[in-house]
Amino acid sequence: MDKNSYISKEEKKIPISDPTGKWSDLTLLPEWGEKYYDVYTIKKHGKWVMLKALKKEYADSPEYRKMLENEFDTRYNLAHPNIVMVNDLEEVPGVGLAIITDDVYGYSLRRLIDEKRLTPKIVRRLETQLLDAMEYIQENHLVHDSITPETIIFTEYNENLKLINVGYAQKSSMTPLDATEDIRSYGKIVNEVLDHLPATLPRLRRIAGKCIGENPAYHSISDLQLALEKRDSKQLFTIICVFILLMTALLIWLTLHIK
Repeated sequence: MDKNSYISKEEKKIPISDPTGKWSDLTLLPEWGEKYYDVYTIKKHGKWVMLKALKKEYADSPEYRKMLENEFDTRYNLAHPNIVMVNDLEEVPGVGLAIITDDVYGYSLRRLIDEKRLTPKIVRRLETQLLDAMEYIQENHLVHDSITPETIIFTEYNENLKLINVGYAQKSSMTPLDATEDIRSYGKIVNEVLDHLPATLPRLRRIAGKCIGENPAYHSISDLQLALEKRDSKQLFTIICVFILLMTALLIWLTLHIK
């Protein structure tokens, strides 16, 4: 892909001085920034990577540096195709301590909504890849901020989904409330996307509505995935029970007739 074909909103090229030649071509991406963090692209040994670093006003604070280190420790061993991979934690000239991640050539869901560039493939990715990533987050007991259109990235050519903000701490277990909050976030994201599509997609709208009610209809990501596949956990349980009964009957028949 031609790196110049992607231009982030309000991106700002920043001069960088590194006598070692390790770092070059630093660019700030305000579009992807967070409350305490700035996000950059940069070349490391000639290869594009991304940086997540503390904003200047927090960069020298031991408390916030520890927060960044904790996020690195939490994310370093994660491996999922729909989550941006963390590679290292380093001091970068002109930036400070930064988490180094794979570069993502693409666009945030927020930008795609704002620029009216949603496609059927993006909707399908939300039904599949986003839920796969959310299930992985819950399985690994990751404490994270709410997932929003700003933290969902779609790669430019094949529109694969990547989450860029997946956790800053890890718990020993997750509570039902954690799952409920993620399911509510999912419903809000899907509803906003549907508001900007020419097609109505009533079935998907109904499922999204069930996610954001006072008492969401789905108690886990698995329940939500089954609903999108036009199944539910009760149906699956019934199918398994029928299968077991049939196998038991077959075993009894074989025992009686094969001697």
